[in-house]
Amino acid sequence: MRPVVSVVWEDWADRSLPLPAYQTAGAAGADLCANFPPEAREAGLVLPPMGRAICPTGIRVAVPEGYEMQVRPRSGLASKHGITLPNTPGTIDSDYRGPLGVSLINLGPEPFRIRHGDRVAQVVVAPVVQAGFAVVDGLDETARGTGGFGSTGIGS
Repeated sequence: MRPVVSVVWEDWADRSLPLPAYQTAGAAGADLCANFPPEAREAGLVLPPMGRAICPTGIRVAVPEGYEMQVRPRSGLASKHGITLPNTPGTIDSDYRGPLGVSLINLGPEPFRIRHGDRVAQVVVAPVVQAGFAVVDGLDETARGTGGFGSTGIGS
């Protein structure tokens, strides 16, 4: 049985836009659309190079307990225009009920306009486990040991 994410529209939202939707049968991520308040729909949102902004989606969600919703960049926007998420993946916790906004950044060399209805990000619903944390006297030894960033080499 697959989890169901409950969705409510903001009062001002354009309900003619789609809810998060999978574009293909095998898609892991469901696309999220920019949904601007009426006064901002024509202008949209312009991200200058290195500019950041929160893009509204017009929805709020209730993710089932034991799951999270990860907000991720769309590969086409990232590779073609440098539009990505500065906190990728963003996490929507199961107890969050506020507006769903997408934090975007323009890493490209040109200003980029987000239009009302554009698909700006994707969401992946995934199970989570809350771990316990315990102070111990020492950690077990491994082949990697204390090797950190880049310690396993470059490439394949």
